[in-house]
Amino acid sequence: MVITLRFLATGNSYRALAFEFRVAHNSISQLIRELCTAIYEEYKEEMFTMPSTQDEWKAVARQFGSRWNFHHCRGAIDGKHVAVKKPKKSGSLYYN
Repeated sequence: MVITLRFLATGNSYRALAFEFRVAHNSISQLIRELCTAIYEEYKEEMFTMPSTQDEWKAVARQFGSRWNFHHCRGAIDGKHVAVKKPKKSGSLYYN
């Protein structure tokens, strides 16, 4: 469980975690998968819902606008870098 929490908190690689906890990286990948599946199965009805109607999506956008002053947003990814390939001849419009 501690290995999974460290992985989720830091995003360290399986090999880094293997070195830190002295557990084989292939075992770590299985442990993390099993625990994340168990967490999802336990809480999916309460926490992991996706808006299904236009009004529900608009409510999400209103929440982002009022809470974070980030209008017209429908979702966010926290703590992860998402690489985006910029279109040709777009200059500096697309950065990181």
